[in-house]
Formats: sequence, C-alpha cells, structure tokens
Amino acid sequence: MTDASTWLAAAGVDAAVAALRPDYRALLVTADGLRGGPSDDVSERILAAAEDTARRALDGRSPEHLPHPAAWREAYRAFGAKPQRTRPSVEALLRRLDPDGLPRIDRITDVYNAVSIAHLLPLGGEDRAAYAGSPRLVRASGDEPFDTTAGGDPVVEHPDPGEVVWCDDLGVTCRR
Repeated sequence: MTDASTWLAAAGVDAAVAALRPDYRALLVTADGLRGGPSDDVSERILAAAEDTARRALDGRSPEHLPHPAAWREAYRAFGAKPQRTRPSVEALLRRLDPDGLPRIDRITDVYNAVSIAHLLPLGGEDRAAYAGSPRLVRASGDEPFDTTAGGDPVVEHPDPGEVVWCDDLGVTCRR
C-alpha cells in the first residue's frame, strides 16, 4: 500500500472537471488504524448527536431548502447529473432521517455519515488499501468499469461519457 502522503499528493481534480465548476473543491483525508466492525456505543453516540443537529437544521424543511444541500444540487447540475434522480449523498441521508434515525451500518460508516449530516456535506469513505494508484475526479470516457451490486448480485456498470466520477488506475471507485 502506498503511504498516505504519497497517495494524497498524487490525488487530483482533472482540469475538465474544474472547468465545469471552477469553485469546486475536494478534500481528501486519510486515517490509519481504524477498526471496522459493528456499530458500537461510541458510533451510536456520535451518530445520534449528529441526527439531533441535522433535525434542528432541517426544522421541518426539506433538505433541498437548506443552503448547503441546495449548493450541492447546483454543483451536481454543473457536473451533468440530475439531482432529483441522483441526489448528493448528504441530501439522501437527510431524507432518510426519520424519527427512528438513520440505519446503523458499521462503526466507520456511522461516523462518516454523522459528519456528513451534522455539517451538511456529502462525503464518503473508501479503503485506501483497495486503490490502485491515487484517486482522481475526472470526466469519464464511458468505458471505465464500475464494480457495484444490483439486487444483491455483483455487476459491472459503466459511467455515461462525460459523467464526473472518482477513479483509480483500474476504474471508477465512486459515481453519482
């Protein structure tokens, strides 16, 4: 595995993406030594507090009426996505914030979901060890593979030509 400094230094946003939205910024953070596993008392406390913060921010409004999710919708539009069909992840999470709270996935996912809804930022987590090379935000050619699941079965999809995607040396790591 590449060390974090080298991996981060080689990451980037392609000029073709920057041209679509010159004010777009990506922030990549790495962490070593995280222990995966089922949700626990710590992740529960963090996510429950974030849910309370998000509910106060929503104050009965739909997520797209908050300034931050609305701005992310505009960024998605600039990238060619239709935010009514493919919502920014923070908006999707806020829409699922029912009275019982978000589903608990695992302690790492719970914590980054908490950061997302508490600060109204779309974000996600990836396993750096699974990357071939560093992450790059690019406009897809359309032939890059994207390993995902459909109906519980593994499938390979391909992004639309021009779609803005995160990729590594082997293919798409995150889309829409």
